Amino acid sequence: MDWLQGWFERFMGRFDRLDNNMENMSGRYHFLGGERFLDNQEVCQLLHVSKRTLQRYRSSGELPYQTIYHKTYYRESDVEAFIRKNFAKGEPGEETEEDSGE
Repeated sequence: MDWLQGWFERFMGRFDRLDNNMENMSGRYHFLGGERFLDNQEVCQLLHVSKRTLQRYRSSGELPYQTIYHKTYYRESDVEAFIRKNFAKGEPGEETEEDSGE
């Protein structure tokens, strides 16, 4: 019975790898140099901000971006760093566990 369990786990592992490969090849995500890039719409949805606010982040230099074929893209790693820097600590004036020493 153990061999059946092992076979089934290998079988499902192959499906997981296939699913990941299909997702990458579907064109749903943009990759360049092995790094995932997000477009304006994806970043707006992720940050819950308007296009104008996103433009302000670009103009102020807070959020790095790349322009490829007249379309704006953001490195996923840059967006994650921006979120950690600006959104991870909660609302202004709100005390976090780190701040309170707990």
